[in-house]
Amino acid sequence: MTLSLLVDNLVTILPLAVLAVWACLLLLVDAFLPRQHKGWIALLAAVGLALAMGIAVARFGFPTEAPFGGMVVVDRFSTFLTVLFLGSGLAGVAVAYDYLKRMEIERGEYYALLLFSICGMMLMGMAADLIVIFLALELLSIPLYILAAMAAHHNESLEAGLKYFLLGAFSGGFLVYGVALVFGATGTTQLFTIVEMVRYGQANLSLLLIGSALIMIGLGFKVGVVPFHMWTPDVYHGAPSPVTAFMSVGAKAGGFAALMRIFVAAFPSLSADMTTVFWVISALTMFLGNVVAIAQSNIKRMLAYSSIAHAGYILMALVPFGQAAVSRVSVASALFYLVAYAFTSFGAWAVVISLEKREGGGLALDDYAGLGRKHPALAAAMTVFMLSFTGVPPTLGFMGKFFLFRSIMEGGFVGLALIGVLTSLISAYFYLRVVVVMYMREGEPEVTSEPWLQLTVFVSAIAVVVLSLFSTPLLDWASRAVLQLF
Repeated sequence: MTLSLLVDNLVTILPLAVLAVWACLLLLVDAFLPRQHKGWIALLAAVGLALAMGIAVARFGFPTEAPFGGMVVVDRFSTFLTVLFLGSGLAGVAVAYDYLKRMEIERGEYYALLLFSICGMMLMGMAADLIVIFLALELLSIPLYILAAMAAHHNESLEAGLKYFLLGAFSGGFLVYGVALVFGATGTTQLFTIVEMVRYGQANLSLLLIGSALIMIGLGFKVGVVPFHMWTPDVYHGAPSPVTAFMSVGAKAGGFAALMRIFVAAFPSLSADMTTVFWVISALTMFLGNVVAIAQSNIKRMLAYSSIAHAGYILMALVPFGQAAVSRVSVASALFYLVAYAFTSFGAWAVVISLEKREGGGLALDDYAGLGRKHPALAAAMTVFMLSFTGVPPTLGFMGKFFLFRSIMEGGFVGLALIGVLTSLISAYFYLRVVVVMYMREGEPEVTSEPWLQLTVFVSAIAVVVLSLFSTPLLDWASRAVLQLF
C-alpha cells in the first residue's frame, strides 16, 4: 500500500483514527500528570470524543466508501452508529468523573480504556469483513474486562472482570470457528463477496448455515440474549456502575451493529432457516428478562435483567431479515430503539450512581424510599426513565417500541409483536415498583449531588420526553442510514 493510499484510507475513517491516536496520547499524558490532577484526563477524553463526533456528523452526507481493500465500509449506517457510540462515550465520562473520586478508584487509564473500547465499537459498525469484526470485538471487549475489575478492593468487581473475561473469550471462540466455516463455505471473509458467491451458486449453503449459527452464538454472548445471557447479571452487579452504564449501551449497540451488518447485508439467503431461530431467541429473551427482573431487590441486578429484555426487543428487528422491504424498516426501527435505550439507560444509571455509597450501599430498592419527597426533581427524572423502559407515552421508549412492533407486524410476525406487548406489560410491574417506592414509602435517601452526574440525569430526561414528541426526524435519519446497508 502506497503512502498516499494509506493517507486516503485514514482520512476516510478519520473519526476512528483521531480517537485511537487521542487514546494513546491520553496514556502518555497520564504517565506524567500528578495524581491530584487526574481529573484533567476526563476533560481531555471528552474533548477527543467531541472532536471525533463533530467529524463524524460532518461526514454523514458523504458517499459510501470502502477503504483498506473493502475490509471496512464508511456509509450512513456506520456513521449513525459512530455518533451513537461517541455520544455514549461522552455520557460515560460524565457519569464516571465524580464517581471514581468518590469511590477512590480514580485512574487516568480509565478514560483511555474507555476510548479504546469505543474505537472497537466504531470499527464494529464499519466492518465489512468477518476477520475485522472479530478484531473489532476484541478491541471492544478487552478494555471492558479491565474496566469491570477496576474497583479491585471489591471482590464483586474482581469477580465481574474475571467472569466477563472468561465468558467473553469463550464466545470469541464460537465467533472464530463460525468465521472459519463461512470461509470454508465461500472462500472469502468479505461480506459483499459472500453475497456474490451465494448469488451465483458457488457457496456451500449447509456449511454457511452452520457458520452463521456459530457467529450468532458468539455475538449473542456480547449482546446478552437468552441463552447466552448468564454473565450479564453478575457482571453488571459487580462492575463499577459507570462501567455497567457504558457497557449496557455501547457493547450492546456494537454487537447489534455487527449482527445487522452480517445477517441483513450478507446472509439474507439463510433467512428460511435463521428466521425461526431469531424468533425463538427474541421471544425467550423478552420473557425471561422481564419475568426474572420481578424477583430482584437490587437495582443493579434489576437493570441487568432489564437490559437482557431490551436485547430481546432489539433482536426482533432481525427476524424478517430475509424480506428486503420489511427488514429496512425494522432495522431502522432498531437503530431508533438503540438511541431511545441509550438516553433512558444512561439517565437511569446516573440516578443509581447518585444514590450509591462507597461500600455498596444505596443499591437496594428500599433505599429509594422517600426520594420523591426529599429530591423531587431526581425522582421525577427516574419516573420518566422507568416509564420509557416500560414503553408508556410520552417517552422515547414508547415510540421505539411502537415503530419496532409496527415493522414486525408488517413482516407478518404478529405473534412475536404480541409477545413483545405482553412482556412490556409484565415489565410495568417492576419498573413502576421503583416509582411506588420513591413516592409512597417513607425514607431518608442520601443523594450525592455531583454536577456532571445531575446534568446527565436531566439532559437524558428532557431528551426522552422531547424527542418522543419530535421523533420523526430521528426515525428519518435512521431510515436514511439503513438504505445504504442494502
